[in-house]
Amino acid sequence: MKTITIRVNGQLVSRTIDDRLSLADFIRDHCLLTGTHIGCEHGVCGACTVIMDNNPVRSCITLAAAADQTDVKTVEGYQDDELMQAIRKAFNLRHALQCGFCTPGMLTTAYDMLSRIPDLDRDRIRVELAGNLCRCTGYQAIIRAIEDVHMQRAKIAYRSQIAATS
Repeated sequence: MKTITIRVNGQLVSRTIDDRLSLADFIRDHCLLTGTHIGCEHGVCGACTVIMDNNPVRSCITLAAAADQTDVKTVEGYQDDELMQAIRKAFNLRHALQCGFCTPGMLTTAYDMLSRIPDLDRDRIRVELAGNLCRCTGYQAIIRAIEDVHMQRAKIAYRSQIAATS
């Protein structure tokens, strides 16, 4: 047994846990945040993707003990985030979700790539999504939704640039 403290969605959570407890189970069972889905439990499907210290991780294969003293953001941690609101809206408009099981991991991965990569194109989006599996949508709607958000952000940046030079 080990006592750990993790900042989850901005709140410090301290618990005494079994050494072998996964971060996904910690989030779901100790923090009562069920948006993080557990699919394959082997780090392959991406449904459990969360952000830990600004990096996407598979929470099903990350030990909670390894997350001690880190900052973890789950899909529930984006309430007032404009980028996540745009991603969610685009997923909805493009019908980029069906059963919803992969959606938390897809949203988290989309957020990460849109935050980190300024020059996204369809091929790069596919590469970035390679670790997230969806059995319902065929990926095209997901890719289009991410492209939509990227294009919106590019247009806003362009308009801001034009306004600044005027």
